[in-house]
Amino acid sequence: MRVIVAGLGVQGHKRQAVAGSDCVATVDIVSSDADFKSVEDVPLGQYDAALVCTPDNAKPEILKYLLSNGKNVLVEKPLLAGENDTLQTLKSLAEEKGITCYTAYNHRFEPHFMRMKDAINSGNLGQIYRARLFYGNGTARLVRESAWRDQGAGVLPDLGSHLLDTFLFWFGRPDKPFEMISANRFENRAPDHCVFASNGTISLEAEMTLLSWRNHFSADIFAEEGSAHISSLCKWGPSSFTLRDRKLPSGRPDEHTVTISEADPTWKAEYQHFKSLVDAGTSNIENDIWIQDVLASLSRKIIMGTSQ
Repeated sequence: MRVIVAGLGVQGHKRQAVAGSDCVATVDIVSSDADFKSVEDVPLGQYDAALVCTPDNAKPEILKYLLSNGKNVLVEKPLLAGENDTLQTLKSLAEEKGITCYTAYNHRFEPHFMRMKDAINSGNLGQIYRARLFYGNGTARLVRESAWRDQGAGVLPDLGSHLLDTFLFWFGRPDKPFEMISANRFENRAPDHCVFASNGTISLEAEMTLLSWRNHFSADIFAEEGSAHISSLCKWGPSSFTLRDRKLPSGRPDEHTVTISEADPTWKAEYQHFKSLVDAGTSNIENDIWIQDVLASLSRKIIMGTSQ
């Protein structure tokens, strides 16, 4: 498969490295290292797919051009378009052309995320009561100094989209809407710390921040027969997964922990997954429509001042 990489920022360089010899050209409006300034400049006969790593507001038009011309697309999360009609149009274009439009959520390919999904699906945890996710990094100053990142709902779409996709991956769509618990602007113009939750059949809570000076991810699932926990991501390793078996009526549970110390395997695994989707001609835009709806609802509550 011949691919182009559009956008040579941090993510674009990662995608280019993973694509290796598949990458036939790069596109960036600013970078002098790029082969072309825009995707329209790249001869259509030169490539089969595009890895789109541009700023969020540029994505919908770029995707519309690529899909209209029969090109498969991997686009970095989040895929937001303001109105669902735009995402529906992209979905229809992909379906009409029989091609793939895939939004990349690379954390699904974390070994421990897959272990967690297996633990949930096994039924061994029994009824799941509550899941709590935390995602933090220390990029507040970088975001504030960025030409385009410190705006809108801030950290909510950036890291919150990952957490919503994680809930979707593990549990499917919740049966109760998410509510904004808090949104704070400690250092930035846009929110740099947020918490939202859903009090449905499974109680879900997500916290995200740009103010965690040591990058960290954690997941805690509490259930009838035990609990399951993730600490850190492979890129920040070591990363651990712990499964605890409840003892009745009370007592110290049996505990099994798997710890991984390795380079981030998710980018390569996700690229291979994308290639398999291209072979099948399938897309995941329905997930984006749901994530956009949730983020739009939560963002409105921030703008209306219903959170700090």
